[in-house]
Parts: sequence; C-alpha cells; structure tokens
Amino acid sequence: MPLLKSLWSPLAIAGLAARDLQLEKVRTAHGPSNGIAEDILSALKMAEHDASAEKLAELLRHPEDLDKISNLKADLARKKAGVDEQLKSGLKEQLEVTQSGMGAIADSQRAVAHIKEEMMKIDKLCAESQNMTREFPNINVVSQIHRNFSQVGVMKDNLEDFNRKVDELEILLEKDEADLENQPNLLDVHAGLTNLREIRDEAIDQLKQVNDESLERELQDWFTRLDDVVAFFDEHFGVACGNLIPLVQTDNRSMIVRLALVIGVEEKSDMKVKAMQEAQKEHKELASRFKSIKSGPKQLRGYKEKFIGCIEADVKAKLEQTEPLFMEESDKLGAHTNWFFSDLKAVKEGMGELMPRKWKIYRTYTDIYHRHMHDWLISLIDDKDKCSSAQILSIVDYRAKYYKYMKKLAWRPEDLQPDLLDDREVELIREWRQLIVKSVDEWMGRMFAVDRTSFLSASVDNLDKDANGYFRTKTLSDMWRMLREQLQVAGDSGRQDVVEGVVDEMCRALKRRLANWTQLITDEAERYSKSGTDPDGVMNLQDWLVALANDQIACVDDNPDVEQWGYLSRFQQEFGKLVGPEYRARADQEIEAIRDSYFELATHCVQSFVALIFAIDFKPVMPEFFTTKWYSEFGLKRMVSTFEDYYSDYEPALHNSLVDVFVEQLADSLLIAYLSCVRNKGAKFRRQDPFTDKVGDDVRAAFVFFEKFPGVDFGLVKGRWKATHHMVRLLEADKAGVPDAYEACKRDFWDVQLSWVEAVLRGRDDYERAMLSGVKSRAAQVSVERPDETTIMGKIK
Repeated sequence: MPLLKSLWSPLAIAGLAARDLQLEKVRTAHGPSNGIAEDILSALKMAEHDASAEKLAELLRHPEDLDKISNLKADLARKKAGVDEQLKSGLKEQLEVTQSGMGAIADSQRAVAHIKEEMMKIDKLCAESQNMTREFPNINVVSQIHRNFSQVGVMKDNLEDFNRKVDELEILLEKDEADLENQPNLLDVHAGLTNLREIRDEAIDQLKQVNDESLERELQDWFTRLDDVVAFFDEHFGVACGNLIPLVQTDNRSMIVRLALVIGVEEKSDMKVKAMQEAQKEHKELASRFKSIKSGPKQLRGYKEKFIGCIEADVKAKLEQTEPLFMEESDKLGAHTNWFFSDLKAVKEGMGELMPRKWKIYRTYTDIYHRHMHDWLISLIDDKDKCSSAQILSIVDYRAKYYKYMKKLAWRPEDLQPDLLDDREVELIREWRQLIVKSVDEWMGRMFAVDRTSFLSASVDNLDKDANGYFRTKTLSDMWRMLREQLQVAGDSGRQDVVEGVVDEMCRALKRRLANWTQLITDEAERYSKSGTDPDGVMNLQDWLVALANDQIACVDDNPDVEQWGYLSRFQQEFGKLVGPEYRARADQEIEAIRDSYFELATHCVQSFVALIFAIDFKPVMPEFFTTKWYSEFGLKRMVSTFEDYYSDYEPALHNSLVDVFVEQLADSLLIAYLSCVRNKGAKFRRQDPFTDKVGDDVRAAFVFFEKFPGVDFGLVKGRWKATHHMVRLLEADKAGVPDAYEACKRDFWDVQLSWVEAVLRGRDDYERAMLSGVKSRAAQVSVERPDETTIMGKIK
C-alpha cells in the first residue's frame, strides 16, 4: 500500500491543488458556515478518488503489471519534476513582466501628476498677470495689430521677390539638366522650392479667410510659374530615383545621400501635414487656436511614395525588356535576369548605409523586386496564348534557381512572400506533362481512327511497301516519330519525373493500341466467318492483316549483330538516357511485356489470315470430308493447292520471320479443321469403306506441302498430325479395344476432349453406347501428366 500511495501521489498532486483552489473559491462565495462548501468538497474528493482509481486500473490491469510500479513511479516523478520546473520558470517570467508593468504605471502616474501641477501653476500665473495689468486687453489688441502688420510686410516682400526666386531656381535646374548624374544643385533647389511652396500655401490660406474669389484667382495666376518649376524638379527627382542602382554601382555616394535628404525632409513634412489634418478633423476648434498647427506645409507632396513608385517603374521596365529575350530563349531565363540579383546585391552592399535605417531600404527593394518578379512570371504562366508549355516549364525550373540566388543575398524562402509561383510548381508540372500526354493520346487516337476506317472499309490506300517489299501501314512510322518528338519535348524539361510520367503514358497508349487492334481484328475475322457474309473485300482485308503483322514485327525486329533495332528498342534506348536507374529497371519490364504483346498480335494477324482462308476459300469443301463424296474427291489436295497459291502470293509481302509462322498456322488450322469434320452431316465410317487408306492419302498430301519449308519444324508438325492416327485407331478398333485406343490417344494428347471422341465413335457404323461408356470408365482410371501447354487436341471440341 505505501508503494501504491507513492505512485498515486505524483498523478494526483495537481488535481488536489486544483480541488483545494476550487474549494477555497466556494468557501469565499458562500461563507465558512455554509454546508454547500462541505458538500462540494466531498464531491471533489470522490471525483479525485474515482479518477485516480480509473488511472490505476488502466496502468495495472494484470498482476504482472505490479512489477512495473517502480518504473511508473520514477517516470511520473520525472514528469512531475519537469512540469514543476516549467511552472517555476513561467511564474518567474510573469512576475518580472508584472513588476515591470507596475513600475511603468507608477512612473506614468507620477508624470501625469507632475504635468497637472505645472499646468495649474501656469493657469494661476496667467490669471494673476491679467489681474495685475489693468490695460491688458488694449495691449493685446495693439500687439495683434503689430503682428498683422509684420506678417503683411513679410508677405509683401515674399510676393515681390517670388518671381526672382523662381528665376534663380530655373537657372539652377537648367544647370542640373546638363549633369543629371550628379545634380549638384539638388539640395539648393529643393530648399528654395520648399520655401516658395510654403509662401504660396500661406498666402492662399490667408486669402481664404478674406473669402475674395477674384483675389484668389489673381493670386493663383501669380503662382503659376511655381508649378512649372516644381514639375521640372520632379522630373529631375524621378531621373535620380530611377538611376539609384547605377549611382550605387558607380559609387556616386554624394548624389544618393542628397537624394535621401530630400526624401527624408519631404517625408517629415508629409507626416506633419497628416498630423495637422487629423488634428483639424478631430479637434477643429482646439487646432485653430495653435499657430504652430496653422503654419507650415498645407498639402501632402508624396515624395517618399514617388521614390517607391520610381523603383517599381524601373523594375517593371526591366522585366518588360527581359520578356522578349525570354520568349526567344526560354531556357536562358536565369541569364536574362542576372540584372535582378545584381541590383539587389548593389542595394545590399552600397545603399543601406546611405539611407535612413528606419527605411529598411534593402527590405523595401527586395519586396518590390520580388513582388514584380512574381507578378510577371504568374502573368506569363496564366497567358496560355503567349507562353508555350516549354516556356512554362522553364519558369518552373527557374524557381529553384531564383531561391538559390536569393539565399546568397541573405533571404530565405519564407522571407519572400508571396511564393514566386504561388506554390503552383507541382500543378504546373502536372499540367505541362498532361499537355504532352494529351498530345500523345490525340495523335494515337487520330491515327487509329484513320486506320480503323480503312481497315473496316477494306481500303488499301493506307497501305504501302517498305524497302524489302513487305506490306506496311503508312501510320506506323508516323506514330513512332510522334512518340520520339514528344519524348524529346519531355527530355528538354530536364526533369526525370516529367519524362517518367510521359513514358508511363506512352506505354499505356501503346498497350491500348495493341488491345484495340486485337479486338478489331477478332471482330472483323468473326464477321467474315459467319454464314451469309459477302466475301467481297476479303482479299484487301488479308492484305491489311499481312501489313499489320509486319508492323508488329518492325516494332521488335532487333539485330544486335549489325546494331539494327526495332522501333520499340530505339524508344527504350532513348528514354533510358533520360530517367533514373530505378525507374529504368521498372520500365524495362514494361517494355518487355509490350514486346511480347507485339509478337502476340503479329501471330494473331497470321491466325486471322488463315482463318479467313478456311472461312471463305474452304467453305464449300469442308462439309464433304468423311462423307460418301469424300472417298471419290481429292478435297485435301485442293486445299493444299490453295495453300501453295497463297504462299506464292504473300510470301514476298510477309516478313521473313512470319513466313514459318504462317506455314505452322496452316498446318495446325488444317489439322483442327480436318479432325473437326467428324461432326459433318453425313459423316460415316463403315467397316467395308477404305477410310484408313483415305486418311493416309490426306495426311501424305499435307506432308508433301509442309515438309518443303526448312524453317518449319516438320517433326513437330508430324507429331501433331499423329492425332489422325489415333482417330483411325478409334474408328477401326473392335468394340472391346476402343478404350485402349482412347487411352493411347490420351497419353499422347492429355487434353483430348471426350466430346470429340464421342463424335468419332458415333461415326462408326457399329456404334453402341457401351463403347462410350467404356471410354468414360477408362478416362476415370487413366492418370496422365498435365503440362502447362495445351496440345492441338485441346483446341478441338
């Protein structure tokens, strides 16, 4: 129990303190004799006890948790010590702040009391002096009259000398006109103009009190020349402000200091005018009693604002000069904006000590320059008609360089607001990449649409022959040229993420094109296979299939010995130079998958070509096999003759690597069709008919054709055609030997279909259901190895 109490103590000590404080407040509010306080105390104790119990229940759920008590105690004690230390530190700081504040309040109270006492003394002295001098009102009137006469005299002299002073200032300004870089008379002219402006303002202010419009117009005409001189001076002032950077770079410190003095005097004058205007607005009657408020400048001149405006106009003009250079050479944006950083460096190193510190001139220049650079770049990005995607990407790349240069000038990114590109870097890269992707999709879509139309209409206008005489489509080379161009555009960005995104989309586009062609070829071949379809145009369709098959091989036709590469390999080599090794490894796998798809589509084209031969050319002869007419006709020889005709016609137009594929497809398709003819209407094998010899004749006729091609594995062909031997065995075996014949076939062709075996057996003139039952029984007993690849018999249903 002591150990549990010591553990509970650090957890609950803060709660107890809070509880005691609450209890004290309740007692204060209700009095010590009130029973409510005691009830609340009891409730708080119960709440603390329950909370502590729940906390202990969470920490000590299992008996073995008791071993952790010492560690928990040490951990909680350490946390409590940390909290106590923070509370002590915070309390000390708050006490110091409070003591300082209380001291300041006490000092203020003493100062206010002292001022009050002094004002009372002044008021008392004033009253006593008036009472001591009986004729004070008369003296006051005479004094006011004397002051008025003096002011009229001064104003008369000022007005008489006004034009002379204006002439003198014009002469000084004309001298400065010849030396605008130095303007030696800048301060004299400014002082003279300030004096003349005050004379004019004072005269007009006094005239307003008389309220004589004719005199006011006459006086305005009198001061007209001053406005011209002021405009002349402002022009010189603007030139000096606009040349501040060159002045720093040429170390013309005198001119900069004099200009800063002029701006400083004018800034103070404007501050006084603003204070006067605010005082007159809020305390009009009180302000009218003070001559110090009524005298001095009456209007805001805004030379500090003009100075800032000149800086902004200068950087804006420089950016406008930079824009055409950027449009011509967007990749050299950094070089075109070297002046930007040179200017800021000059301000940092040469202007700060020449200007008032409160102006924070370096901060001011940086903010103005950064804001205008931001606005200029954003305007270029948002103007899609003016700025190309490549130029936008150059701007995105420039952002990192910009902040790198600004860091050398002692500015962090967080010091420069807003962000140079409004944090749109990722968005712009994505948009730029999407433009390339969109362009690729549009090109691929248009080319496929043209090919699809020609393919479906069986038009050969879009077909051509290459240097080897092979049929080819006209759009394939255009497609790969477009992909290379877009890849180059992505590569020009210098960003691996852009290139990788574009390559991913190109791979997807290539796979979509392959899938679209596969589906289109399948649909069209099936359409011609249906009965009643007009065979017109089938020859052009076959030309298309040959051209498409050749296209697929051209994409993957690599010959490393002579460094000859297909379209796909060249594409792989080109983007491999632009991406990182990690992505390249992943992309190579994708390319290999696409390469396999090209081979598959080429084979599919050849298969469809062969399917059209059987669907169109052999449509009349196929139903005759295994019927009575079969024995007297030479149907298979005619089919082989047709093969020879097709081979002689298309062998020169078909890629040499596909010729053997074409022959093998003929062999497989012929075998499948031949064996499937057991389902022909009227197919019957009578014991007395020479069907064994006839099948042998057909097989030999087929072999005469297929063995002529050295590139074809004739042994493989013969192995597949061995299925005809098993068909004959199923037909000629006695009833008891049928299961054995089936088993022999099953061991050679593991995926032979029972439906086909049933069709063969039903063709026997002595067919009995017991034959099929025996075959099914033997099928349940026979166990054969099932390799991954299907045999030719697996394709016969």
